[in-house]
Amino acid sequence: MDHEAIVVGAGHAGIEAALALARVGLDTLLVTQSLDAIGRMSCNPAIGGLAKGNLVREVDALGGEMGRLIDATMIQFRMLNRSRGPAVQAPRAQADKQEYAALAKRTLERQAGLSLLQDTVVDLVLDAAGRCIEGVITERGQAIGARVVVLTTGTFMEARLFIGEWTGPGGRLGEPPAVGLGSALRRIGFTVGRFKTGTPARGLGRSLARDRMEEQASDPEVVPFSFGTPRVDRPSVPCWITHTNAETHRIIRESLHRSPLFAGRIVGRGPRYCPSIETKVVRFPDRARHQVFVEPEGLGTDEVYLNGVSTSLPEDVQERFLRTIPGLERLEIVRPGYAVEYDYLPPTQLTPALMTKRIDGLFVAGQTNGTSGYEEAAAQGIVAGINAARWVRGGDPLVLSRSEAYIGVLIDDLVTLGADEPYRMFTSRAEHRLSLRHDTADLRLVPHGHAAGLQPDAALERLERKRRGIEEVRELLRRRRVGAADAASVPDLATHRGETFEQSLRDPRLALEGLARLEPALAAADRSWCELAELEVKYEGYVRHQEEQVARARALEALRIPPDFDWPSAPGLSSEAREKLDRVRPISIGQASRVPGVRQSDLAVLLVLLKKGRP
Repeated sequence: MDHEAIVVGAGHAGIEAALALARVGLDTLLVTQSLDAIGRMSCNPAIGGLAKGNLVREVDALGGEMGRLIDATMIQFRMLNRSRGPAVQAPRAQADKQEYAALAKRTLERQAGLSLLQDTVVDLVLDAAGRCIEGVITERGQAIGARVVVLTTGTFMEARLFIGEWTGPGGRLGEPPAVGLGSALRRIGFTVGRFKTGTPARGLGRSLARDRMEEQASDPEVVPFSFGTPRVDRPSVPCWITHTNAETHRIIRESLHRSPLFAGRIVGRGPRYCPSIETKVVRFPDRARHQVFVEPEGLGTDEVYLNGVSTSLPEDVQERFLRTIPGLERLEIVRPGYAVEYDYLPPTQLTPALMTKRIDGLFVAGQTNGTSGYEEAAAQGIVAGINAARWVRGGDPLVLSRSEAYIGVLIDDLVTLGADEPYRMFTSRAEHRLSLRHDTADLRLVPHGHAAGLQPDAALERLERKRRGIEEVRELLRRRRVGAADAASVPDLATHRGETFEQSLRDPRLALEGLARLEPALAAADRSWCELAELEVKYEGYVRHQEEQVARARALEALRIPPDFDWPSAPGLSSEAREKLDRVRPISIGQASRVPGVRQSDLAVLLVLLKKGRP
């Protein structure tokens, strides 16, 4: 055996999987087509966003790297939805993409127990029965053995690029595809699909007319993504906002016959929630304009990213329509926008541990599973790494529930519902989002990270101090009562005389900051503990209702289904339920209830069958 574990691909999923495997003590090899492309940001050079920021903080709580990488390389920070409720707030940071990738590479190079190899994996080595992974074969003919393999090939598997009438092989512009692995997976018996994604043109900052655009500055207060980062001290640069217009849309509409997407040359399904500008113009014909964010790509480059105008139209058309946008009239394009079509594995072929059902020891994470986004990839990568290590050592897999983490929602959606278009995480996908706020990720997941061997004792001790601190603030609020002097100082307290501070804080007009001016002990408490205690008080009723729903959901998840359950022969189930349950092979009644096409009557029959111990 050459290595205990092999990770294929060094994007955001591969980084997390490789580091997790090595950090828990497995001899790990990371194979990538280009060591210079590790952690490269193919699309928007930013980390976080709505729901995505929650994923990054959860990855950090489990012991992952993405939060630390962005804290060290950000050039702008914003807390999105500050004016709205805490359940939908999330951090987002613009990254210096060159610094980010360089730091990711250095982190991998310095990790004990992790080796790097520049080569392309083209096939898998299986045991004689064809049921268990034994290694990989590379383009240069190396057969490398391993007990476990994690595939994180991103958009490179059998990939092609499209710019207008031109098409050519590539997973990113200027980088070759990974040819052979998609065909090998088909030969082994996997269902393999095709997806499409795209990216906008990049321009030179010196060609912009910034006085014709709206400036978007960084927030003055930066909240670190990593719970282990005490503070972020980084340079800050602004982004800029502009809009398309009627002339932009006219040029695009008149050029649709030259679009590979609308001419039918692209067959892969693209992302619904991040469409190309030509798709927006066609889909929303009455929309007068579309927003464009002009975002710097780093401190060491003058390139800017034109967020909102992803396209695969010909280069001459790209130049024409982009120069109709205010501020971009003299735009110098240095990299054209393009589309990329690639192979992916429909994720219903995976268990909730992200191991394939067909081949033991073969795990899959990232865009290979049909997702989009760096954050979704990293979330899958760390879970695949943790579970690959546990599989080698004979331990139980880490399966996070939907009520426990956005990562749990992400993976459950993938393996239960599948992905017929690139999957993107949204707060609306999480039914328990009030409990899954970004600021509680450590409270929910650090114990899992510690149990996995990725979080040190110090992180667990820090978490316990935080728990105690929040409870101390709550105790102060319970003990302190509103007196006459308090009511005189804060008029909104007048109707709360005699109540505890905790009771009065449920009044939406009142904030803990105002109460702290009346109580020195509150004023001296840690600000972050106070903020969390205040949210607990204000949303206690909602959270209690949500906890009741969580308890019912957990009861269904606790009803386990044997992995060898004979679905085709299960009596009493509808034929549709048998077919769909056999395809997903759920591990619990809870997961079975989320499979489309499974009715309540099917679940009732299934409960009876499990009680009888059959089939």
